[in-house]
Amino acid sequence: MAHRRTTTLVTRILFLAALSIATPAAAATFDGSWNVQIASSNSACGNGTTVSIGINHGQVASNNAMVTASGRVADAGSISVTLASGAKRAVGFGRLTATSGSGTWRGPLCSGTWTAQRI
Repeated sequence: MAHRRTTTLVTRILFLAALSIATPAAAATFDGSWNVQIASSNSACGNGTTVSIGINHGQVASNNAMVTASGRVADAGSISVTLASGAKRAVGFGRLTATSGSGTWRGPLCSGTWTAQRI
């Protein structure tokens, strides 16, 4: 009986180790530079803008000194990101494929949609 518990424990540990090793490789599918077009249907929020972001091992970072970007891309492509510029801040959620993506965003007073293309 003790041997069976040990075997089960070892199997679970190896399975969890395999998952932790596979996650960065899967997230790396989205690594690279992306152009993100941000739009809002509310005219008081402006006409929109384009922001360049980078993804490295599933971690989102800004490629622009004026905008700070942080967030994470999951294995299946779901993305959550926060963009900040000065006192302005917005959070976005959506999904990426190998070459493009889309989703929604919201800030304190505005909200809208975004689309992305890999550069």
